[in-house]
Amino acid sequence: MPDAVAARRLTRRSRDGGCHAAFARRWGARALTGAALLGVCSVFHLGAGPIGVAHAAGAAANAPAQAGRPAMPVPNLPAPPRATLQGLNPPPATPGTTASGPVRMQPARMPFYVATRGTTTIYVLGTLHVGDPADYPPGQPFRAPILGALAASPTLALELSPDELLVSQDDVSKYGVCRRDCLPGLLPEPLWHKLALRLRGNPAALDGIKKMRPWLASLVVETYDSLSAGLQTEYGTEAQLQNVYIRTRGKIVGLETLHQQMRAFTGLTLAQQREMLAQDLMQTPAENVDDVKTLHRLWRVGDADAIAAWQAAKSEKLARDKRISDSIDNRIVYQRNRRFVSRMLLIAGPNKPVFVAIGALHLGGRKGVLQLLRQHGFVVDAG
Repeated sequence: MPDAVAARRLTRRSRDGGCHAAFARRWGARALTGAALLGVCSVFHLGAGPIGVAHAAGAAANAPAQAGRPAMPVPNLPAPPRATLQGLNPPPATPGTTASGPVRMQPARMPFYVATRGTTTIYVLGTLHVGDPADYPPGQPFRAPILGALAASPTLALELSPDELLVSQDDVSKYGVCRRDCLPGLLPEPLWHKLALRLRGNPAALDGIKKMRPWLASLVVETYDSLSAGLQTEYGTEAQLQNVYIRTRGKIVGLETLHQQMRAFTGLTLAQQREMLAQDLMQTPAENVDDVKTLHRLWRVGDADAIAAWQAAKSEKLARDKRISDSIDNRIVYQRNRRFVSRMLLIAGPNKPVFVAIGALHLGGRKGVLQLLRQHGFVVDAG
């Protein structure tokens, strides 16, 4: 990657507050583990500056309701009262001490898998679009097998390419924001009142969300919950991976285009959009925060199938209309899984490994990326 391009990306990332996270619940499968959160962040203003969009597919990324959602930027909304973002900062240099000396922090295990078919190798890492500084200790932000796979791969494949992520906020604003207060008229009155009650302590956010379409309002609610859990977008996996990979001057590509990712949302029917938002409001903010923390713990342990099983149970619990809820998952998660795998197979080749980093909720389960790779003749092992 040319130095000028790298500098431009890092400058933009810093200016946007480092929010390169996608949403995760069903998108990250929605926000925490997807690039959409990144996009949502780009339109937010947390603290002194705006947050950037994603890889939410896209930040996601990370509320359990968002796990499969891409990371997308959200248009200039204020942060929740207690949320703060300091910008893109490296993890703290002091990991702590004990009576016997410094404590050596260990990086999160993360869901990491090696798929092989003959001489073709695809490394697959499940990401979260938000995280904690402790997930990426200074000196060794990732486990040795992950760092080795990055070093061996001439290509790093994310949900969206960095260049498309930079311009994703424009599309999010174009397709997700109305010129007038449209949201109250697009929702059943009880659902609108429930949302207004949820944001009653943040009048500026409530005023801004009135101009959003339901799918974008859903991402905003999920983003607030993720940040309220104490996780930060600058510590999303994609941003940290790029900080490491940029030194190798390898190629960074996207597994889908911005248009394809946006269509996952803009193509949703009004009934589907209402179901998404209703699910985000089913639980109290405290319950949603607990779910975010649970997902974060499962991600640190690194078992993709355990994450998928937990998410399936969560979706079953929150669904108001199972048929509509399943159709959302199919559009935002499973169709995109098939697209991701098709693109992986085009990029990877004999003795040309590719390192893939996508939302953790895309990996496990019967329709997950790992199972799709097995169906294409790959042997998949934990890395």
